[in-house]
Amino acid sequence: MTEQIKIAGEPVSNVACRFIPDRPLNAGGSFYFDSPDKAKGSPLAEELFAIPGIRAALITPSEVTVTKNARDEWPVIGKQIGAAIRKNITSGEPAIAPAVLANLPAETELRDRVQRVLDAEITPAVAAHGGSVSLMDVKGNTVFIRMGGGCQGCGSATATLRTGVETQIRFAVPEVGEIFDTTDHAAGRNPYFAAAAH
Repeated sequence: MTEQIKIAGEPVSNVACRFIPDRPLNAGGSFYFDSPDKAKGSPLAEELFAIPGIRAALITPSEVTVTKNARDEWPVIGKQIGAAIRKNITSGEPAIAPAVLANLPAETELRDRVQRVLDAEITPAVAAHGGSVSLMDVKGNTVFIRMGGGCQGCGSATATLRTGVETQIRFAVPEVGEIFDTTDHAAGRNPYFAAAAH
């Protein structure tokens, strides 16, 4: 029954929250939906965008990260998001339309496009502050990056990743799903910043 599905909520920022159900989603992969138009045909994404105040949703096989408009409160929206996730899990419908995942570019193409964004836009910006961002790998449409130099161990690294790096990569390469920071920030040696919280 749907009431047996437990979902944990983990705030990512003041406008984003990660919802983790106690069982897998019917996702079949990962995809970032940034508009109702893009969500068409993907049952869970459509349900999420039907909730007032939803701006974007990253759906993966194990969790959903939702971005909302700042004025809307999580206690109200969170219940609706939980209901949508439970409905999708029990329905057996795919969370993401199979056609969306089937039409993703090849890993090599995604890798080249992400690398171009890093080289042209992101690296020059973080280099001005003594940092670096490297592309470590692309698996499917999941991107793995590593921060170095002044970014490693920097207390602002998480904000840099979320508001800068992720935003620019997603804008230039909208087919990218999850973006993982593989940096060991606890090992950073930057004397001017505290290690990022985990």
